[in-house]
Amino acid sequence: MSESVDKKWIVGVDLGGTNIVVGVLPMEGGDPLALRSLPTEAGRGAKYVVDRIVGMVREAIGTVVAEQGGTRADVAGIGIGSPGPLDRSTGTVLETPNLGWRNFPLRDLIANAVGLPAALDNDANCATYGEWWLGAGRGTSTLVGLTLGTGIGGGIVLNGEIYHGVNDGAGEIGHMSIDSNGRRCKCGNYGCLEAYASGPAIALRAVEGLEAGTDSVLPDLVGGKLEDITAATVYEAVLLGDAYASEVMRDTARFLGTGVANIINVLNPEMIVIAGGVTLAGDHLFLPLRAEVRRRAFKSAEAACTIVSAQLQGTAGVIGAAAVFKREKFGYV
Repeated sequence: MSESVDKKWIVGVDLGGTNIVVGVLPMEGGDPLALRSLPTEAGRGAKYVVDRIVGMVREAIGTVVAEQGGTRADVAGIGIGSPGPLDRSTGTVLETPNLGWRNFPLRDLIANAVGLPAALDNDANCATYGEWWLGAGRGTSTLVGLTLGTGIGGGIVLNGEIYHGVNDGAGEIGHMSIDSNGRRCKCGNYGCLEAYASGPAIALRAVEGLEAGTDSVLPDLVGGKLEDITAATVYEAVLLGDAYASEVMRDTARFLGTGVANIINVLNPEMIVIAGGVTLAGDHLFLPLRAEVRRRAFKSAEAACTIVSAQLQGTAGVIGAAAVFKREKFGYV
């Protein structure tokens, strides 16, 4: 454990289907240094993506060494957050539809290319751990994170450690069923939370109402091209006072509130942190969400749990990946 005293920095890598974000964290925590982001361009192949990550890591280390002083030997290693599911023990991405990978040894490919030890964990776990370490959840012991984007990811921190389950499958919050006979999810199940409250699901529900003849400013915001409506468009219409968009947002809050109430009843956490663009809706989202939680969760557990927006927008994954490496390598964060 004393080895970390001799090290100054940890590299964090947040790999997504759209972008790769890399930064260098001081060992004791703090703002990421040499932060950089590039498109993933997964369609160009796995080797291209790995080479891009390796290049970004090398550049980030070089920048930090030049600007902060020290040498490459001051870097302890690399934490990597990747879409899953994963096998952390072997550092393998078992399957990730967004990248098209199966049984891909991501951790070792990066570690060997850079010449530094590395650790691998799920990207949503990393984002949650980042919020626990240096963000909205700082100082809590038990925390659950939801990341709302193209899908709904999740992470669970129990007593300061990520809970992975028996084979790294824990935290798939987006795939809890909130309606047993509900919408079909991309995972193949029916009624998943993700099928109602992810970004694309919000847009789809909005478009369905418009196609049924509901009056709204939404078509005007996209030049009449309903296929261009996104969750951000719905939020924009809410700010303009559009009644229909506000209804879609309230429904989204109810769906999320149902899922959050289930989490509270099962895990009794201190805090739930929600990340993603939809949180920009502020009280338009959080007030009805909290009301739905109060309606559904056990009162004592609900009263003990704070529901907040994430603080580390854009950097939680990088920070959490570095924290994952620190915990795995040195036994503490």
